Amino acid sequence: MQKIIALLALLLTLGCSSQKNDIPVVGFIDGYEDETLYKARDGFYAALADSGFSEEAGTVKMLYRNAQGNIPTLTQIVNYFVSENVTLMASNPTLATITAVQRTSTIPIFQMVSPEPSLVDLNDKQGNPPANLFGGMEILDYINTSFSLIPASVKPKGSQLVVGMIYNQAEPQSVVALQRIQGVADSLGVRLEVLPVNSSADAQLVTRSLVSKGIDAFFANPDNAVFASFETILGVCNDSGVPIFTSEEGLVVRGAVAAYGADLYQWGYQSGLQAVRFLKTGSTEGLALEMVKIRKHVYNPEAAQRFGLSFPPEYDAID
Repeated sequence: MQKIIALLALLLTLGCSSQKNDIPVVGFIDGYEDETLYKARDGFYAALADSGFSEEAGTVKMLYRNAQGNIPTLTQIVNYFVSENVTLMASNPTLATITAVQRTSTIPIFQMVSPEPSLVDLNDKQGNPPANLFGGMEILDYINTSFSLIPASVKPKGSQLVVGMIYNQAEPQSVVALQRIQGVADSLGVRLEVLPVNSSADAQLVTRSLVSKGIDAFFANPDNAVFASFETILGVCNDSGVPIFTSEEGLVVRGAVAAYGADLYQWGYQSGLQAVRFLKTGSTEGLALEMVKIRKHVYNPEAAQRFGLSFPPEYDAID
C-alpha cells in the first residue's frame, strides 16, 4: 500500500513538473538599440499580456535579445533561439526577420517593422512567402503619401524644391525605398539629393554634406541607420534651418516635423495578436501575413513652430 501511495505521489510530482515545463517560450529579437523600434516591441508584449500571456502570470517565458546593430550577433541570437527550440520567434525589424527566416523553416516567426517579403527577396521561386512567417507587413505605397507632405508644406528657396536623403546601401529595404522615393520625387517635380551612409557613425558628416547642397527639406526614410542616428541628423538639420519629414511616427516624437505611416506600437500589437492565436491553439492554421492596419498623419507642434509650418486638423499632434 505504501509503495502504491509513493508511486502516486511520484506521478503527481512528475505531472506538475511537466505542466511547468509546458509554459511556451517566446524568443524576441530586436535588431537595434532604438527607442522608435521599441514601440513595436512594447505593442507585441502588450498584446500577449492583454490575452493572459505574461511572465508575471507565469503563462509564458520571454527570451529577449538585442543584436545592437551587429549582424554576427543577430545570427548568434537566432541560432540560440533555434537551439532552445522556442515556441515562436518575434522579429523586429527587417534584418531580424530576414535572419530568422534564413535559419529556421519550422519555428513560427511573427514579424513587425518589416516589409512584404518580396521586397527583401524572401519569397520562393513561385512567389510564395516563407511558410513559417506571420505578423504584420508593409508595402511601400504609403511612402508616396509620406514624401508628398514635403511639397505640400515647404516652399523652395529656388526655382525647384530640393529634398535631401541618406540611405544604407547594405539594407535591402532602404535601397527599395530609395527607388520608390526617386520615382515619387520625379512625378512631383522635386530634385532629390541622395548620399549613401555605411553606418550611423557616418550620419553627421553625410548630413552636413547634404545640407551644404542647399536642400529645402530632409526626408528620413525607413532605414535603420537613420533610426539609430536620428538625433545627430536632427541636430544638423535644425542648425541649418532644414525641416525633416518622414514616414515614421516615432521619428516625429523625436523631433521630425510630420509623417504619414504606420503606428509602430499598433504594428507590434497586431503581430502580437497573431502570436496569441498560435499560443492558444498550437497551430498556425488560418494565420497569414497581413498588411499593417493603422496608419495616420502626425506632426510635432514644436518642430512645426520652429519652421513656421501648419497642418490640417486631421493631423494628430504628437506631445
